Amino acid sequence: MSTVICSCLLGDNARVRLKLSKILHEQAGDLYGAESEEDSVPVCEVEMKGCRREFYANPTGEQFAIGHPVILEADGGYDFGIVYSVGRIARKKLCLKGSGEELPVILRAASEKDVQDFTEIRHREPEIRDACHNRIERHRLDMKLVDIDLRLDQQKLSVYYTASHRVDFRGLVRDLAGEFKARIQMVQITTREEARRANTQGPCGCVLCCSSWMQKIHANPFAEKPLTQEGMNGDSHSFNTIGLCNRPKCCLNFSKGDKNGHSCRNNGWPAVGATVRTRDGEAVVEGVDPQKKSIWVRFENGQKRRLSLEQYNALAVSK
Repeated sequence: MSTVICSCLLGDNARVRLKLSKILHEQAGDLYGAESEEDSVPVCEVEMKGCRREFYANPTGEQFAIGHPVILEADGGYDFGIVYSVGRIARKKLCLKGSGEELPVILRAASEKDVQDFTEIRHREPEIRDACHNRIERHRLDMKLVDIDLRLDQQKLSVYYTASHRVDFRGLVRDLAGEFKARIQMVQITTREEARRANTQGPCGCVLCCSSWMQKIHANPFAEKPLTQEGMNGDSHSFNTIGLCNRPKCCLNFSKGDKNGHSCRNNGWPAVGATVRTRDGEAVVEGVDPQKKSIWVRFENGQKRRLSLEQYNALAVSK
């Protein structure tokens, strides 16, 4: 995966995410009913650069709308963010996250000057990234620079990287701190987190799930081994299962079978790895291609057979 170019909060993908969040808030009444007074705890979910979303308390007394820029409390300073969800939606997300720690606070609404300063910092980041890359090459460090994030107060510079082993970057940190006159934070991330920060589209044409709506990136989105094995007619089609992070796609987690191996789909197609019993003995579903309307099954004797959905339903009886 290539180095992240930009994941600006003010880009087109960010506007798409905010639009989806607004639609969800408009439907909140139909989903959850009328809001009670006891649910009036002021909590906001705020999105920051790199598709990071965190929860903040709102002691200002101001009612922020979706997409409103705000200034956030940060580690010894302040930062910029965009309000992503408010009210009961934000509280339910916080409840699902299960964080019992005290929330940081929203300091104030962002002014036009704050937005202008944020935009200027974003324009500086390619130059900062090039400088970091040159320092990494100078120190001959075996690491991949993914992204950098200069805080709005310019007192902290976060450097995101990937590496297959431990890296001694103490000399690099000294050089960067001397050049940018800021506190340097080195953050090692996984390839899934790298894909989230890329904030791009997947093969389906939609914004990546990890960048758009997922609250947490799972280490392994599905536990059933048959889903990752070779599928249709024994041919490998990893391009259908591997995402931009070079890991199994997160969306596959929502199409797997149940614990007994049966299909949980509503369209009638069996799940890959499901065990079925036929007149010729037990068989395992090795591949499903709804576009070609084909199902590949493998019998105990190693024989493989291609069936249509009608033939499968007539031949197979779920175990």
